[in-house]
Amino acid sequence: MRTSALLSRDPGAPFEPAEVEVDEPLGTEILVRITASGVCHTDLISRAAGAADRPVLLGHEGAGIVEAVGRGVTDVHPGDHVVLTFRHCGRCPNCLADRPAYCRKATALNNFGRRAEGGPRVTLDGAPVLDGFFGQSSLAGYALATEDNTVVVEPDTDLALAAPLGCGFQTGAGAVLNVLAPAPGAQLVIYGAGAVGMAALLAAKALDDVAITVVETSAARRALALQLGAQAALDPAETEIPPAIRELTGGGATHALETTGVPAVLGGAVAALATGATVVAVGLGQGVPPVDLGDLVLNGKSIRGCLAGDSIPQVFIPRLLRRHREGRLPLERLVTTYPYAEIEAALAAQRAGDVVKPVLLW
Repeated sequence: MRTSALLSRDPGAPFEPAEVEVDEPLGTEILVRITASGVCHTDLISRAAGAADRPVLLGHEGAGIVEAVGRGVTDVHPGDHVVLTFRHCGRCPNCLADRPAYCRKATALNNFGRRAEGGPRVTLDGAPVLDGFFGQSSLAGYALATEDNTVVVEPDTDLALAAPLGCGFQTGAGAVLNVLAPAPGAQLVIYGAGAVGMAALLAAKALDDVAITVVETSAARRALALQLGAQAALDPAETEIPPAIRELTGGGATHALETTGVPAVLGGAVAALATGATVVAVGLGQGVPPVDLGDLVLNGKSIRGCLAGDSIPQVFIPRLLRRHREGRLPLERLVTTYPYAEIEAALAAQRAGDVVKPVLLW
């Protein structure tokens, strides 16, 4: 199948449009005609990582319509509308314990996994393209996925809004709903108001009597957070955050979500917790957070890591889409669409804080 794609030929260079060939599905593969692709920070990190094999085809928030399926596929059919997400084996102890994000084979399956049957899935002028990113490489008009990372959704689903549920929105909403689970009267603080943090805000806003404070450097995103229901939005460049949080919450946050991956931010989030409270970290950064061990122990505080919202995508993504249909998860407030060829303009707008979640249309 000949189709347009956005390739990375050099770690420091922009994405480059190209025409590639995507093979027919074999075995348990599913060929999806991509209509929308979210652009996630993980795509940009991977583009800059300097993989030896180039060109690279990234993308892991694809959504579209199933074109064809391999002979081993049983539960997905041509014509199904689908959201693509991360791969998992379904057989290891973590998968069997309903924790697919922590699959023991996750690295092999999601980090440019090779085709089980051999031979390239995607080629450029006859030469293989490094693909299989999160089992989809969906920055293209067509993508090959598998049943374990394909979620069938209702035919009337707006796929441009649904695509980011494959990763970013699922991560933020899941961290709140599946892990933190704040009860009425809770004081939730969200550090970082990008796509993950904003999805967390929307999920929390739909809960009963949860007060939300956002910590964010972008003035535009702080303003949007207030519009979406945050009680306060603080600029860490102008405010010393831990004492400000303790004052706003009457003693400290009962729940916190750290999305930035910056060690110092996580350290500050711990300092701003109330006794017995928990901060969930979802940002993949580097370094060691400055945490006062005495404070952590004497006040019974907890730091909890979280991947992909600790969700089972085939259950959680439809659940989030139902909330959207009911008007309780206004994802349209977070998404800005662009023609796929305008990806660099989309990324520039995101860096400037003018756009929360760019989604490319194919």
